Amino acid sequence: MSAASAAEKSAEAAWTELAGDLVERPAFAYVANDAALPNVLIYGDSISIGYTPGVRAALAEKANVYRIHLNGGPSGTFIEKFDTLESTMRAPGLIDRWDFEWDVIHINVGLHDLKYVNEKGNRNVENGKLVADVAQYSANLREIIARLKTAAPQAKLILAMTTKVPPESKGRYENAELAYNAAVLRVLKDFPEIATNDLRTVSLPYEQPGNVHFKPEGIAAQAEHVAAVIAGHLPTKR
Repeated sequence: MSAASAAEKSAEAAWTELAGDLVERPAFAYVANDAALPNVLIYGDSISIGYTPGVRAALAEKANVYRIHLNGGPSGTFIEKFDTLESTMRAPGLIDRWDFEWDVIHINVGLHDLKYVNEKGNRNVENGKLVADVAQYSANLREIIARLKTAAPQAKLILAMTTKVPPESKGRYENAELAYNAAVLRVLKDFPEIATNDLRTVSLPYEQPGNVHFKPEGIAAQAEHVAAVIAGHLPTKR
């Protein structure tokens, strides 16, 4: 977005254009910034879309809770999507543009990395190709960390453990997330300042065979847990 075009838009209009039809969903509602509160970014796939509204409600008056403008998808797309969000919402001349710093960034990726897709983009373990193996996932995490340490050096980073792949899940092998979560822990040995969120364990009681997603009670439990983890890392003073 050029400075000239940005000058003709408000931040809310820019967000609406960026999120597209998703803006009608609660998770993608525009968030007006309260300068007195710390700022949180939730980055993740459909699992995070589910718990975003609950986290936002739980942290009301404690933090401005934003999320990525779409489904975060696989880890290999993180940097492009994050940079698009930043460049759009921080464009010079944009009315009420984002001029704040991130205090906490909560990252939830993995489910799209461990799935198999065929040439048509459909999930298929027999005839599909793995989106990212564990080695590539580890490399992607390191690139994400490097990018965020440059773009948001003051932010507390939190990596969520990928939730369980239940039996009979199309395009995914049961428990495939275990190897990916182990990779997270190996990578973070080099970054002890980065926190983890064991979202997998919290979500286990709400597993649905054949479905990596969760019913309302599971989403509510995830939201409560994620909000508590984030709250534990919010700065005490602005």
